[in-house]
Amino acid sequence: MDDRSTSDTPEEIPFLQRLYDRPFVLLAIGFTVMLVLFTGWGLWEVMSLPQATLP
Repeated sequence: MDDRSTSDTPEEIPFLQRLYDRPFVLLAIGFTVMLVLFTGWGLWEVMSLPQATLP
């Protein structure tokens, strides 16, 4: 017989499963990742533009 089936202590819920159970935390993480990536990408694009020649 399995010893775990007779124990009264509940199993610990894994971290990622606890994270998936909180949709607003996932929404905040999604917005943060988009903000950082798109802001970084935009800054990189602006910094890598060649200097314009003015008349």
